[in-house]
Amino acid sequence: MVILFGINYLASVFHARFDLTKEKRYTLSKATKDLLKNLDDDVQIDVFLKGEFPAGFKKLASSTNEFLGLLKDRNGSKIHYRFISPQDEMPNSRTLYGDSLVGMGAVPINLTVQKKAGESSNIIFPVAVMHYKDRQALVNLYPGASGRITQEEINSAEALMEYQFAKTLNKLTEIQKPGIAYSIGNGEPVDGRTYDLVQTLSQDYEFRILNLNEQPRVPEGVNVLLIVKPTLQFTEEEKLKMDQFVMNGGKLLCFIDDLIAEQDSLAIKPETIAYDRNLNLTDLFFRYGIRINPDLVMDLQCDLIPIVVGGNAENPQMEFLHWNYYPILSSGNNKLNKNLGYVTSHFANSIDTIQVAGVRKQPLLVSSSNSRRISTPALISLNENKNTPEDDKFKQNAIPVAMLLEGKFTSLYRNKIARSQMDSIAKYGGTFKESSAENSMIIVGDGDIVLNDFVPSNGPNSQPAPIQMGWNKYTYTEYLKQSEFARLFVPAANREFLLSCVEYLTNDASISATRNKDIVLRLLDSQKVKAQRNTWQFINIALPILLILFFGWIYQQVRKRKYTAT
Repeated sequence: MVILFGINYLASVFHARFDLTKEKRYTLSKATKDLLKNLDDDVQIDVFLKGEFPAGFKKLASSTNEFLGLLKDRNGSKIHYRFISPQDEMPNSRTLYGDSLVGMGAVPINLTVQKKAGESSNIIFPVAVMHYKDRQALVNLYPGASGRITQEEINSAEALMEYQFAKTLNKLTEIQKPGIAYSIGNGEPVDGRTYDLVQTLSQDYEFRILNLNEQPRVPEGVNVLLIVKPTLQFTEEEKLKMDQFVMNGGKLLCFIDDLIAEQDSLAIKPETIAYDRNLNLTDLFFRYGIRINPDLVMDLQCDLIPIVVGGNAENPQMEFLHWNYYPILSSGNNKLNKNLGYVTSHFANSIDTIQVAGVRKQPLLVSSSNSRRISTPALISLNENKNTPEDDKFKQNAIPVAMLLEGKFTSLYRNKIARSQMDSIAKYGGTFKESSAENSMIIVGDGDIVLNDFVPSNGPNSQPAPIQMGWNKYTYTEYLKQSEFARLFVPAANREFLLSCVEYLTNDASISATRNKDIVLRLLDSQKVKAQRNTWQFINIALPILLILFFGWIYQQVRKRKYTAT
């Protein structure tokens, strides 16, 4: 009794947990532990998963509660959390929590919940809001990839939970936001097409515009140099600035259209020629380990455009047809954008890798298993849509369109830099570096991935309204209507892809590594369940009863023999 009392007393004072799961589901990474250890103020986490939910979201709410319990175990005095219904009113206000969440950018999910009295519509906000000092940020608890709520996606959301909380807490505790410079001077878009890009990156990063022509070098405080769809050739001086930025630890994030191929050209006449832009970046990327090919990726898994299929000039008959030059790309299962949805692209170029010592490559976006490449110059014609594509031509699988490069890069100008270039670098306090330390960059073979389109606004004098990057302006209204047509499509994940790239390049690598956590969904084999149903029902229900009766009978026989008078 004394030993039992002592064990219980020690258990009430000291807390210990042993994680016996194969994938270490209940073990925090070292990066998360370090974040919690270094907190110098309280963290309040409000989770909006309270209410009548389907079983999948009840499981997600339970998993969130378990995970937050892990955080509190590591630093109980600083971590505080609660579950709130989005239908409740905020303190000292008649505003609902749900309305406030929409204003912060949360995307609700409209579900039909089965109740005793019938069915009712229920708006679910699978998010949490984390407060630290005078700052707050959203935590996305359900980054559904396909738009369909499945057990696999709930499982993936649980696997990503530590990453979602860790990256958000890291942003809130950062003294200075990472710097992103949007490069201009080579014909990069600076109009309304970059509206969503600027708004998305300005929330959590120090976003600035940088003209490579006017600046002697990429200034201090810039962590990522963002180059989006340049149309003018880069000079050797500009390439040297980019090269030395990488050699000194800077990150490159490039969205490059290597060919002149625009949908607007087809509005003037039904065909156009795609040809090389000659951006003069081939040798720079080649030295780092990749090559953007002067070709176009065509895919049977593609977006739609309106095509005139009949009628007359006054009353044309339009239909939405698949346009193979707008491939819908998938991310696969890489460490950067795991569980990401589909990314739409326009006239994308394929990417090949080059064998470079010390540089590792990993494809981030690839085409489907029914794709092909066409070399340029190539004739692009709207008349192609009048006939169904020949499937036997679309036999290539997983053509890379985006590539992550990691390792130690060698300067393009090693052993060939001119004296004038050396003097120019030294003039502004720099020194020429021939190679970099461990670094990373991301190169994408399509500039339109991160640009947004426009749709007409209501009102006679209103201006066109920008929509989210990657969304199809022709079918955007159909998405909003939630019609039968909209069920055929999935909202594009272009914005999520951009954020994943920037987060990976700016975050601590150990925090990004938590994204690779995987929870195995151990489902029963439905075929075996059906075939062996009666057998397992007998083993689990009837057999235990028979065993009890059998051993009871043996027990009675033993008693009879033992106590029967001889």
